[in-house]
Amino acid sequence: MDEMLKIGKREFTSRLIVGTGKYPSMDAMQAAHAASGAQMITVAIRRINLDEATGKTLLDYIDRSRYTILPNTAGCFTAKDAVLTAQLARELLETELIKLEVIGDAQTLHPDPRATLEAAERLVADGFTVLPYIGDDPIVCKQLEEIGCAAVMPLAAPIGSGLGVCNPYSIRIIKERARVPVIVDAGVGTASDAALAMELGVDALLMNTGIAAARDPIVMANAMRHAVEAGRLAYLAGRMEKRLYANASSPMHDLISSAERR
Repeated sequence: MDEMLKIGKREFTSRLIVGTGKYPSMDAMQAAHAASGAQMITVAIRRINLDEATGKTLLDYIDRSRYTILPNTAGCFTAKDAVLTAQLARELLETELIKLEVIGDAQTLHPDPRATLEAAERLVADGFTVLPYIGDDPIVCKQLEEIGCAAVMPLAAPIGSGLGVCNPYSIRIIKERARVPVIVDAGVGTASDAALAMELGVDALLMNTGIAAARDPIVMANAMRHAVEAGRLAYLAGRMEKRLYANASSPMHDLISSAERR
């Protein structure tokens, strides 16, 4: 039996975390969330429109009795802004959970390691359960763990790129050295990407665009659910050794022995 995914004081059976952006409609978003089997949904606090004409915000379309909301600091470019956004999220949602994002480059959306470390240290000291988005750098991931982050979230590829796992070797090193959950974040484009990431041994995946931008987000959400589960099971099972040459599935010596016995 597989263990539960443990993040801080919370436990989850699903290892897929999904987002809320880029869906063609709120109905499609809700249906995709249900199809994904996810138990945690991330929400960009800075993108919640409190002046919506309908009087509703994005939060009104998320069943909080069913899903744990993981607020994130998307859109922040400084440690100061990220910390302030996290504090606002805690007041708004009454949660200490925060996905920390501090972007260093507006074109690639790569995270700023120095600012991320600074913000993480301040938020951990302030009692937050911090899940930082960061590059696939084993050293920075270890530093974030040592600060006290509840997980590390290395990117597979740039946000929204759909390129899949660009550097599986770095992800494997990060996982090998980590004592906290490793959650691959950003870049997963289709089910095969998700399965590959999970086969590396990571603890969970967070994705948004790969589902929301699909021609059919609901069907893709279902595909991602099964891919994450299959990849996790394959990792636990342990794949066969790769060989350069053929190795018969029905060895001849067993057939010869049977013939000799007759």
